Amino acid sequence: MTKRISIAGLQVAEELYNFVNEKVLPGTAIAAQAFWANFSTLIAELSPKNKALLEKRTSLQQQITTYHQEHQAEKFNFIDYKSFLTRIGYLAAPVADFTISTENVDAELATMAGPQLVVPVMNARFALNAVNARWGSLYDALYGSDVISDADGAEKTKSYNPARGAKVVAFSRDFLDQTIPLIDGSHHNAKSYQVIDNTLVIKLNNSDTTGLVDSTAFIGFNGEAAKPSELVFKHNDLHFIVQFDQSNPIAKSDMAGVSDIAMESALTTIMDCEDSVAAVDAQDKVVAYQNWLGLNQGTLSETFEKSGQQQTRLMHQDKSYQTLSGTTGKLKARSLMFVRNVGHLMTNNAIIDHQNNEIPEGIMDAVITSLISTYDVNQKNSLRNSDTGSIYIVKPKMHGPEEVAFANELFDRTEDLLSLPRNTIKMGIMDEERRTSVNLKACIYQAKERVVFINTGFLDRTGDEIHTSMAAGVMARKADIKLTKWIGAYEDNNVDVGLACGFSGRAQIGKGMWPIPDQMANMLATKINHVEAGANTAWVPSPTAATLHALHYHKVNVLQLQQQLKSRTPANVDDILTIPLAENTQWSAQEISDELDNNSQGILGYVVRWIDHGVGCSKVPDINNVGLMEDRATLRISSQHMANWLQHNICTPEQVLTSMKKMATIVDQQNHYDDQYQAMSDNFDHNIAFQTALELVFKGHLQPNGYTEPLLHKNRLLFKAQNK
Repeated sequence: MTKRISIAGLQVAEELYNFVNEKVLPGTAIAAQAFWANFSTLIAELSPKNKALLEKRTSLQQQITTYHQEHQAEKFNFIDYKSFLTRIGYLAAPVADFTISTENVDAELATMAGPQLVVPVMNARFALNAVNARWGSLYDALYGSDVISDADGAEKTKSYNPARGAKVVAFSRDFLDQTIPLIDGSHHNAKSYQVIDNTLVIKLNNSDTTGLVDSTAFIGFNGEAAKPSELVFKHNDLHFIVQFDQSNPIAKSDMAGVSDIAMESALTTIMDCEDSVAAVDAQDKVVAYQNWLGLNQGTLSETFEKSGQQQTRLMHQDKSYQTLSGTTGKLKARSLMFVRNVGHLMTNNAIIDHQNNEIPEGIMDAVITSLISTYDVNQKNSLRNSDTGSIYIVKPKMHGPEEVAFANELFDRTEDLLSLPRNTIKMGIMDEERRTSVNLKACIYQAKERVVFINTGFLDRTGDEIHTSMAAGVMARKADIKLTKWIGAYEDNNVDVGLACGFSGRAQIGKGMWPIPDQMANMLATKINHVEAGANTAWVPSPTAATLHALHYHKVNVLQLQQQLKSRTPANVDDILTIPLAENTQWSAQEISDELDNNSQGILGYVVRWIDHGVGCSKVPDINNVGLMEDRATLRISSQHMANWLQHNICTPEQVLTSMKKMATIVDQQNHYDDQYQAMSDNFDHNIAFQTALELVFKGHLQPNGYTEPLLHKNRLLFKAQNK
């Protein structure tokens, strides 16, 4: 049983109460008694509103399901369908044109464009890796990834391979030629770099000297002017540093003595309390909040063993350099941090209210993560996050403008509770639910004074697409859903609406995750599409990926591109409302079996780690043993897709069970290396993870908006109780 403390009508889990009272509040000007009393009032007044919004979701879904049941196939008429959605309030009334007025926005969000990381805040090592990924080694990212081919003797070996290193250097010189071209010649032929009369002078191997086409790209250096240790450049508002470390073996073999290029990489990082974590109780929430506190205090550290040596990881100090005017310039060494709270759906037993109900977890997250963030706002730390004194919270899984308005009210009330100026808390709106997509402008309007981020989320968006239209008919195969027209319209609409609402130069427009961490060459070839779409950030799965994705933002000046995109024809909302039904369902038995196996394997590979190990996001081998980043969004798609095929008799429960058992055996084999792993195939009937996977499919059509959290949380709590 959880030990609880009674305070202000609340029953607070002892570990959370002690954490807030002993670790957080003493560094603020807020008295404990006043905090809990005001928090209790906020909970009492906002929880009913939260509940009413969820009830409206249910009501809308019931009406949509009934409509589809009554308008099957030839009875379906799109014009009538759209009129119906308007009548029931699913499609909101349009709002007049407006421009967001968000103020005190850090440059990383407003005027800079670059990669964004999303990491589970419960994993301190991952969190530190991410916050420190503001800078990354281009040489390391290239050498260690498949961007550099193994051909011609350039394979990765235990010791340094000079042939591979030569390819890395050649690639990097190409980058310099493309980004800071010389007036004459090429960086490939550079013999030395010197600063003469505040100008960068490059001596070539033919003894000629030259300079940069754009001399303003060079902004400073470290070391001696005649022999600098670092040269600092700025291009498209992103920085990179050419380094000269003579003790480095690469520099010794380099004609110009270059040892590396440090790239400004992950401009921003989302510290995630939501999809990438498995936090089901007070114990888990305190881990998340404790790490967020360490990040805001600048004290988070993690000690671990690597190559037989104990290492301690800390948050990086800012970089400094000598400007051309002789002053000291500063470069921020840490990603600007958002914290992603949970959505409106879930409750958590960490706090029980005066009516003996678990409180909405989103309310708890808003208050406690903001309380912790006051360490940064009030400069109670040595390593600042926001230079403008703002708190950045990403709010996921909101359905329509009313729910955004509620989040805005919650942030208002949280600011009042913490004595913060209005709109100190900035809101990131995840455009990942259908009702938000088709009402995006109205959603932004509800938070127009604090919105700082919109982001498409193809994975959750597809899961909601399937669930919303579950009764409409048979969904296309998952691979074919990606080819339907609603997705392109959805992605374009996010940019179109953001630009129309004045985001350019003031807020972020983002794109989703690259899901295959080991395929960096593929990412480098294709993810530039996100930049060319007009997004000033996009998600990447690792610091290495951030360094490589940063190359794309040097190729495209996003803010200039956004000005051009403003004049294009906006995406059509009718296209977004097009349901991705299968045009032909005459699939062979093998095609159906393959689709079931693919879904089953993905579900099981993720769920077994969530339930048994409390891992909310990880690289999970797919059916072809390709490692994919999996989280609850991918689980939502797969489980809803199978539920849809079951409901429309494309497959039978027996076929699903057969597929699940077959794939459980394969997943067990894929995890054979893990001594802590409990095989599902040893006891299908009593293995909690396996039974959770079955529930997600067989009860999928009953889950609120197709979300996986209710079943995952229930069964993770059961697993924890049985394995104390």
